[in-house]
Amino acid sequence: MKILCLQGSARKKGNTARVLGWVEEELAGLGHEVESIYLSGKNLNGCLGCAACKDQSDEVGCPQNDDIPEILGKMVKAQAVVFASPLYFWGVTAQLKAVIDRTYSLYTRYHEPNHASLVEGQRQALLVTGGGGWDNNAGETFTAFSRIQKPHKAVHAGELFIGNCTTPANLGEDVKNQAVEFARKIVD
Repeated sequence: MKILCLQGSARKKGNTARVLGWVEEELAGLGHEVESIYLSGKNLNGCLGCAACKDQSDEVGCPQNDDIPEILGKMVKAQAVVFASPLYFWGVTAQLKAVIDRTYSLYTRYHEPNHASLVEGQRQALLVTGGGGWDNNAGETFTAFSRIQKPHKAVHAGELFIGNCTTPANLGEDVKNQAVEFARKIVD
């Protein structure tokens, strides 16, 4: 299976990167082709809501000239996508949110009988790390993520929240085991 990992953290060696690294190692060890894109430093514009993308149903039709059309092209070719981010103000980072918003260009005729999606059947999973716990903190992020599978016509393949993070060095064997289990669930 071809799996794309979208790393939304600004820190290349932070908590999210550490947990995602364990996920990627497990997926590769299971024989899957894994590509990771570190979003920080990429040219990522927000969606303009221009709907120019809706004129094309068989390709990524976003007219913006930044790095997102290439990322979306890789997403279309993947059988699974892992969206990974630290929790920033009850949501994913701006970098990952920009990519998610621009997935608007991957489907047409939403709410109509002939609704089409370039990622139909794709497995999608969310990994989030945070300094706090779940309660009054992370739930809204996972609710929002679960809703994108409907227009994407995708499969909600898993979710993992690692809370109360301090430093990557303090993420122990228990967290690694959760990451491995999450990776296996994505491809199950």
